Amino acid sequence: MRPIAIIILLLFIAVGVVLGALNAGLVTYDFGFAQVHLPKGAALLGAVVLGWLLGGLTAWLGVSSGHRRKQRSQARQRDSRASTDA
Repeated sequence: MRPIAIIILLLFIAVGVVLGALNAGLVTYDFGFAQVHLPKGAALLGAVVLGWLLGGLTAWLGVSSGHRRKQRSQARQRDSRASTDA
């Protein structure tokens, strides 16, 4: 499995390098308080990385809050069983 993952990773790196080389023109972002001039490839890469990070954060928060909710529910059930047993 590891060699396949390495090959896929290298393929994506190669596609990213080619994409960056073909899109060397500058694009300007105006944030109101500052202007940023970036190559198109870097802007695209930044957008992909930002989306990946935000998606991962969203998934992590959703899973972790579900786990906490489940643990609280199980703790309440244990407490209620312990109080009825005593």
